[in-house]
Amino acid sequence: MRKSFVAGNWKMHGSLASNLGLLNAVRSGTDAGGIDVALCVPYPYLAQARSVLGGSAVAWGVQDVSEHATGAYTGEVSATMLTDFGCIYAIVGHSERRSFYGDTDTVVAAKFSAALKAGVTPILCVGETLAEREADITAAVVTRQLNAVLAVAGIGALAHAVVAYEPVWAIGTGRTASPQQAQQVHALIRARIAQEDAGVAQGVRILYGGSVKPSNAQELFGQPDIDGGLIGGASLVAADFLAICAAA
Repeated sequence: MRKSFVAGNWKMHGSLASNLGLLNAVRSGTDAGGIDVALCVPYPYLAQARSVLGGSAVAWGVQDVSEHATGAYTGEVSATMLTDFGCIYAIVGHSERRSFYGDTDTVVAAKFSAALKAGVTPILCVGETLAEREADITAAVVTRQLNAVLAVAGIGALAHAVVAYEPVWAIGTGRTASPQQAQQVHALIRARIAQEDAGVAQGVRILYGGSVKPSNAQELFGQPDIDGGLIGGASLVAADFLAICAAA
């Protein structure tokens, strides 16, 4: 059976003082057996995350990465820079990056490839807006986003990556896709990957990210194609995040 994976996305939250208690609580409360756990922190806190989490069962990562390896790209952070801090994971294609900062499918595919090339595991986010769901084009949108990465990186790349389905309409809104709705899209993603390689499809972890809470985590994670969660707000409360990890 595939190992479950729970990743915390802190977004633009935190301070050195507040992070310390949260990092220590997650480190001490995480059991390494049967589950991978990571915390994706803002860039300034990578050194702190490495210092506190180093040698523990908890990995650390970031919420975005540049598609460029080096050069005159002021404000960008390359994947090779991340490796200097022992960074294991990088989220690419998060809905907020797509909607607020114009990350197109092409840019997301380039970021995905850049992370992989540097040895950083990309967590590829795909998902539809409320308007797209109401227009009944969820499958088309998610497939398009996935196909963009497959076209650039190839199916083999997904054997070294994580996929996260995040219905945009359920992020930070308090709304959550029902377990059945989430499972339907997760199954779609796995089936699309299986069209290229059944072995990769079986092994890839597909996370659900959309207002996961301790109260709904067990039912969501009990679905056959949901392998864990990409957790937003609940990852900022150690007790909630650890309860979600336990559910996985």
